[in-house]
Amino acid sequence: MIKKLYPKQLEEIPLQGTYLDLKLHRRAKEGDTFIYANYISSLDGRISLLDQRTGEFSVPDAIANARDWRLYQELAGQSDVMLTSGRYFRQLAKGIAQDLLPVGTGPDFADIQKWRKQQQLKAQPDVVILSDSLDIPLEALCMLSDRKITVLTKYGSTLNKLEKLNASGVQVIQAQGAVTGWFIRKTLITLGYRSAYMIAGPKVHHTLVSDSCVDELFLTSHFSLLGSQPFHSILEENMDATKLKLKSLYLDEEEGQMFMRYTYAKRDE
Repeated sequence: MIKKLYPKQLEEIPLQGTYLDLKLHRRAKEGDTFIYANYISSLDGRISLLDQRTGEFSVPDAIANARDWRLYQELAGQSDVMLTSGRYFRQLAKGIAQDLLPVGTGPDFADIQKWRKQQQLKAQPDVVILSDSLDIPLEALCMLSDRKITVLTKYGSTLNKLEKLNASGVQVIQAQGAVTGWFIRKTLITLGYRSAYMIAGPKVHHTLVSDSCVDELFLTSHFSLLGSQPFHSILEENMDATKLKLKSLYLDEEEGQMFMRYTYAKRDE
């Protein structure tokens, strides 16, 4: 159980189903795509730390937990497509990725699979990869042969890498210049996606937020202070201030964390 603190009065509710009931796949206006992001962070703002053994940034063990992961899965369950980066697939090729881009299988997530079927969604969301370098291991892409994969990249990307991706069945779409938030949103709309779940790092988040192209943020704040260096936070590059509006707040006393849902004010006006 968790405690719902906002917007209604204090009440206890089951953790399971908390986010699945939002029906985010139906939130987009006609001719638009509803884009939402999700992070778990320590109280001192760390979403990932550098693993000296692998040389990769990953979610710290101190804050990763099954209860947050359950809600992560519920958000994935409502998506037509998941937005990620080439870094995820490089980690996947090394065998150190967090998971194989859910929706998860097995008894723990059978209700989400059933829910997607009831909502006439495919068993798994498609995948859109944002990558300027096109440094995406093909062996990692083969692990997702059950879904459509599209890569968005900047104009003038390496032709040899582009041809290899096309030959493997991946659709590659080039922007006229840099990949901007508006280009991402426009492409998602053109491809017919109504709900997009952004699970990439701060660079992709910045790209979307700077163009006011994210609709909602789901943020888990874990009651831990990590203090480690180097680290990533949810947003790191310079940009104009962006106001958010709190939509819901839950207290998870069992794990020691808060589940917060925000609307990006620019999209809510």
